[in-house]
Formats: sequence, C-alpha cells, structure tokens
Amino acid sequence: MGRRPGYDAEAYGGSRTPPGKMYMPAPMPWFPWLVPLFVIANVAMFCIEMYVNDCPSRLDPDDCLFYSTLGRLSFQPFNENRLLGPSEVTLIELGALQRDAVLKHGEEWRLLSCIWLHGGAIHLLANMLSLMLVGVRHEQEFGFHRIGPLYVLSGLSGSLLSCLHLDVTKTSVGASGALFGLLGAMLSELITNWSIYANKCAAMMSLILISGLNLAVGFLPGVDSYAHIGGFVSGFLLGFILLMRPQYGYVNPKYISPGYSVKKKSKYNCFQYFFLATATIIFLLGNMIGWIMLFKGGDNSI
Repeated sequence: MGRRPGYDAEAYGGSRTPPGKMYMPAPMPWFPWLVPLFVIANVAMFCIEMYVNDCPSRLDPDDCLFYSTLGRLSFQPFNENRLLGPSEVTLIELGALQRDAVLKHGEEWRLLSCIWLHGGAIHLLANMLSLMLVGVRHEQEFGFHRIGPLYVLSGLSGSLLSCLHLDVTKTSVGASGALFGLLGAMLSELITNWSIYANKCAAMMSLILISGLNLAVGFLPGVDSYAHIGGFVSGFLLGFILLMRPQYGYVNPKYISPGYSVKKKSKYNCFQYFFLATATIIFLLGNMIGWIMLFKGGDNSI
C-alpha cells in the first residue's frame, strides 16, 4: 500500500553487513502457508458437515439439492437452507455456537469450533475468497507467527460478543469474526506504522472504505453482526500489538560496519509504544469483562 523502502529488514533474515559500508538487504516476504492451510481446513470441515448431514437419509432423496450428482453430500432443500448447506441440527451437532449449550451444558469449546463451520457452500465461498485476498498478503508481510494468533483470537472474541447477544433459539457459525479481525488489523497497522507509508491519505481512505462496506454487510437480516463487530474491534487492537514495524529510517546495528557513521534512530516511535500499551490493556480488559458477563450473567441475554 505505498510503503517507503528502507525500513528494517531484521524480520526477514537478511545477511550481515559486508565490510566497510552499511548494507540494508531487500526485505524478503514470508512464504504464506498458514492462511492456505486455514482455507483447506475450512473446506474439509464443510465436507465433513455434508457427510454427517446425509440429507438423503433424513428426507426424500428427490427433495435434496443435487442428489443425482452429490449423493450423500447433497444439500438440504432450498426452503430450509438458502446457502446450500446442511441442516441446523447437523451444525449444532458439530459445534455451532449456541448460547444455552455454552452456559447450561459447559460447552465453551463451541466459541472456538464455530469459526471453522459454515452454513452453506455460498457462505464458505464468500469467506474463503475474502480470507485468501486479505490473509495471504498479511502473512507475506508479517509471517504466520503473527497472523495465526491474530486470526484465532479475533474469531474467539467475535464468538464471545456474539454469544453475549445471541438469542437462545439461534445458532451462529462462520469465520467472519476472524476475517473482520484481519480487516481491523489492516487499519491499526496503517495507523501504528504511519511513518513508513508514502501515500498516507489514499491508504487510509481505501481501508476505511473496505472496512465500512464489510461492516455494513453485518447489519443485513440473518447475519451475525455482533461476531463481525467483535472480530473487527479485537483485530484492530491486536494490530497495534502484533503488527508494529520499526519506524522509517531505522537501521539495525548489525547492518552497520564498524567505523561507519550513521545517524541512529530508535526502533519505534513513542506513539507506537503508546498504542501498544493502550491496545494491550483494552484487549485484555475487554475480554476479561466479556467472559465475566457471559458466565456471571446466567441465562439473561444482553
């Protein structure tokens, strides 16, 4: 997004300085393998959903969509699931988020399992395309060790906020909370690494537009907007914590030869440390309050 060249290459594993001069190796992108693995895992889980669902064994095979082609993996009737997927009973059996199951039956694992399930093929396709478009670029720039925790923690926070507001008769599935976490992290990454962007206004406006459009989708009927909001806010905070880069002009001392004079700059700006500390406190405090409200609030939906 129009970053200036010359920022620290320490994270990219460059070679040390040739004698007699300062040498900054070109930054090498990380090889993206974790995000594609997430996509494979989500697709595999959807196949398991359809296999367990086994529409022809529950209904007249002629009522199952694409039965002649898919057989056991055929979809539920369109009037039952417009996203081309399994029944709600199957989703609940495999780990869909359900408030009563979490609070009354101690199935807290559903807060995490639900982000790997999808309501239908259309739901899966939309989320996986978004994950590849946004996630691969993030992983190339920041590595799997930062994007993996960001994705999972954003999804978990989205599930937490969703469960706090979820009607007892409703269920929730999907990777949307984790995806919105990546979008939120894109915005905070731009803010905290402001000094390395050449075209700041254009980068900010494009991100605000993308984030705004995606958040607006969350207010459509039948969409779990709380998972989107929780994931976005969580990812926004985690971006300040996990995606902080050295400021523009910083040179790692290991790339400076002995006797070579260069003006030294601190690795990070003061405002980066401020954002880091503030985001860490808000993230931890917010999640702690959320968990307390969920389990101390009993059966009362917020």
